[in-house]
Amino acid sequence: MATDVDGERFAWREAGDGELIVLLHGLGGSRISWEPQLAALSTAHRVAAWDLPGYGASAPLPGESVTFPALAHAATDWIAALHRTSAFHDGPAHVVGISMGAMIAQYLAAWHPEYVRSLTLLSASPAFGLDGTSPQKWQAARLAPLAAGQQPADFADRVLRSLAGPNIDEAALAGQQHAMSRIGGPALQRSIECLITHDARPLLAGITAPTLVMVGALDEETPPAYAHVLSEGIPHAWLQVVPGVGHLLNVEAPDVVNAAIARHLQHAEDR
Repeated sequence: MATDVDGERFAWREAGDGELIVLLHGLGGSRISWEPQLAALSTAHRVAAWDLPGYGASAPLPGESVTFPALAHAATDWIAALHRTSAFHDGPAHVVGISMGAMIAQYLAAWHPEYVRSLTLLSASPAFGLDGTSPQKWQAARLAPLAAGQQPADFADRVLRSLAGPNIDEAALAGQQHAMSRIGGPALQRSIECLITHDARPLLAGITAPTLVMVGALDEETPPAYAHVLSEGIPHAWLQVVPGVGHLLNVEAPDVVNAAIARHLQHAEDR
């Protein structure tokens, strides 16, 4: 059974015991975005899913803005805090990120490799705007509902349906809507402003952790072409494209994702 932990700085949901897996959610997620992974992967590992700083019950980062260096550093602090509450008091974690969480994971693996035993990047991008998307137009479109006085819960259904593939289970979609409803408007705005600065391409060749890159074949937000750039740029990476699935990969195809992560972790632990 999963347990929620609300600390002074970080809040997370965890289950299981053993070597640590950390789960980093996306722009519109929170710690409850990962229910299928918490259930399946915790049979052999300790699995922890955070609320991004400023999201849910986690304290915001200091200052007015959010940056990828600050988020990567916060992730190292969280991993260290998790180790202090476990029999496994040190060592790197298996890091799994989706969408914006996979962006943070790239910086974490490149800048703080001592914290990362393996890396899994779901629905990921190596840089914002590879398809020519204008950062200004993208940001303006996503900030418009907030400027109109709406909160993330008000537009969660519309946004998530636009990201998911056509076959997503309604219960899975409802779970993601609930996760998004835990985000406050100011926190989402700061994350949107951070996201358009993403460009980890110069760092990819320096990532040493064994890396699994997974993407839905129908993902239009971070399409398979993005995943190919990642898998070709990271030295020890392999790519899996999941048919019939959109951007919400971990809940659209949970069995496929969980099995792939389990294989990847076993390979990393056998190295």
